[in-house]
Amino acid sequence: MALIVVGLVALGMYIIQSQPTSSVVLLPDADGKSGSVIVQTEGNRQTLSTAYGRASVNKFGAIHLSSDDAGQVSQRYAATLAARPPAPLSFTVFFEFGSAVDIAPVFQPALDKLREVIGSYPAAEITVIGHTDRVGSLESNDVLSLQRADTVRKLIEQLGIQAIVLEVAGRGEREPLVPTADEVAEAQNRRVEINLR
Repeated sequence: MALIVVGLVALGMYIIQSQPTSSVVLLPDADGKSGSVIVQTEGNRQTLSTAYGRASVNKFGAIHLSSDDAGQVSQRYAATLAARPPAPLSFTVFFEFGSAVDIAPVFQPALDKLREVIGSYPAAEITVIGHTDRVGSLESNDVLSLQRADTVRKLIEQLGIQAIVLEVAGRGEREPLVPTADEVAEAQNRRVEINLR
């Protein structure tokens, strides 16, 4: 009888120790696509590459793969999913040729949208990045791109849009939206990107 009790206790301890201590669930992007994630322990390595795939790791480092569906994940991880921050948003403002202050008229809808959504970002961080086309020297375009970003920063502040972080940067002509040869005046490259996260 003692042997049976010892065996049951040992089995119970094994079951308790083999229960998952960590789980990883791969969520799809907003468009339904999923990337992949590698789950690795000292002795095992598994790859999750399907939406709602789950890897559970026990105390011994064993990895067990399984799959859930959207409903199961939503139910099981409701509190965690509710705590996720909103997805980052980007807005683009275009400038007139050679100007750091003349903004194309289509800018107002971008500001209106920014003002509308900023409230759903409890710890909002805004990055304002200025760009130029390839007309002019690299140095002058660096200065112009920073001036454009600063113009947009001032507009954001004047409208009362508040963020915990409001950073400004200039990239000059280094990151064109439309690649061109040197000295080509491309309107889409004269822009400021506003990134909200």
